[in-house]
Amino acid sequence: MNPRNPVGWFEIYVNNLPKAQKFYETVLNLKLEQLPTPDDMQGDFAMMAFPGDPYIAGSSGSLVYMKGFKAGANSTIVYFSSEDCSIEEHRVEKAGGKVFKPKMSIGQYGFISLCTDPDGNMFGIHSMK
Repeated sequence: MNPRNPVGWFEIYVNNLPKAQKFYETVLNLKLEQLPTPDDMQGDFAMMAFPGDPYIAGSSGSLVYMKGFKAGANSTIVYFSSEDCSIEEHRVEKAGGKVFKPKMSIGQYGFISLCTDPDGNMFGIHSMK
């Protein structure tokens, strides 16, 4: 059996998809891609996907707007990989979010920063330096 990342997908629920898209694109310096919306959910559901390849290790995911599902204050934290988490951390407040815990050591496992997006969703940034 080949070891693989057990996480296949993640979703971050947001209240304002264009605002959240701009925030994550700015902080992570990447481009999100709109995913098709099923015909019966037009106007009630939309997704912007983070870049990723389903055939390599790691996980990708998307920002999601779903009518009736309130964003923020959840208990799952997604960690985004980084060369040096302080770089993305310095973009967070300028992009409309907040730094909850600045870059800190987690010993032999590197460093993390904990931040919140404009909807109050907490996320982490991880790096080895």
